[in-house]
Amino acid sequence: MSREILIGVSGGIASYKTAVLVSQLVQAGHGVTVVMTKAATQFVGQATFAALTGRSVASEIFDDAAHPLGAHIAFAERADLFCVAPATANFMAKAANGLADDLVSTLYLAFPGKIMIAPAMNCEMWEKAVVQRNLKQLRDDGIEIVDPDEGWLSCRKKGVGRMAAPEKLQSAIDKAFD
Repeated sequence: MSREILIGVSGGIASYKTAVLVSQLVQAGHGVTVVMTKAATQFVGQATFAALTGRSVASEIFDDAAHPLGAHIAFAERADLFCVAPATANFMAKAANGLADDLVSTLYLAFPGKIMIAPAMNCEMWEKAVVQRNLKQLRDDGIEIVDPDEGWLSCRKKGVGRMAAPEKLQSAIDKAFD
């Protein structure tokens, strides 16, 4: 069954995996809309996601005349699921504390449906008490967390912090609709 999936991309090197996930979701027949933080655009360009989805990509709350009430309202109303991948420590802190200062964090607060996040960060960041507190708060708030994997990180270390593989995320998204 085809679903409308909203993918939020925050600023992490793992966003290249998100491009693979988006391609897989589109190939499976889902409608996919991508929204990005400004930091995310430093890793993978909007043109990549636009080509994969066949849809424009938004990165500003009020940058599109097609959404006079704001993209965060329009996108939130039409999607069945919101998945943030990668979810950086910065995004997780905003979400856990109800802060909204960019399109992805504002959408998080405006979205009425199922939300899933896929954390990705340096292993030392992942292990920080404050990150673990934010993670616990998100779980307590009912957010589905697709835990990061252990392995080689872009910081040249091995540890927990690798964003889950696109196949694992697609499986979690499919399960969310069961």
